[in-house]
Amino acid sequence: MEKTTHRYIVAQYELYSTAEGKQTLEEATTEEKPFAFLTGFGMAMEPFEKAVKDLSTGDKFDFTIECDNAYGAYEAERVVDLDKSIFSINNHFDHENIFEGAVIPLENEDGNRFLGRVVSIGEEKVKVDLNHPLAGKDLNFKGEIVEARDATDSEVEGFIKHIESHHCGCGDCEGDCHHDDHGCGCGCHHH
Repeated sequence: MEKTTHRYIVAQYELYSTAEGKQTLEEATTEEKPFAFLTGFGMAMEPFEKAVKDLSTGDKFDFTIECDNAYGAYEAERVVDLDKSIFSINNHFDHENIFEGAVIPLENEDGNRFLGRVVSIGEEKVKVDLNHPLAGKDLNFKGEIVEARDATDSEVEGFIKHIESHHCGCGDCEGDCHHDDHGCGCGCHHH
């Protein structure tokens, strides 16, 4: 049986979204916080990983992932009205954390965790958008490979131990924990 070779990739990039012909800068890595991941573990969005996994240190890239291969189409039915009481603590509405534009963690009846963005707050309902913020948008990544090499056995083992110790494999955040402030806080990076 052939051993799978995982690659260790460190990339600097700017991510632009395109919707209705308008391009918007969504995020950019910094020198202090580049995007580093091991291939083959789902740490990066599959089309992103496929585009950069065979690049070498110093290579530049500029590619677009169509919305259907990224976060899918924007679905109007994923904008829901939730009872305001859900967001109350001791019968008082949580104004500190629930406000227009806030990204909030939610959990469904099956215990699955996901994020929603507060669209509006009414007298009895809170309108929450459950679409990924980049749903319905094509994603254009422009950047450079800072480091690309085969991952060491200890890096692969360390990552596996990290997943096992966090019990989340980052699946707890439904793949939305790209930034620690957007998800489970385990430091895993999904694209």
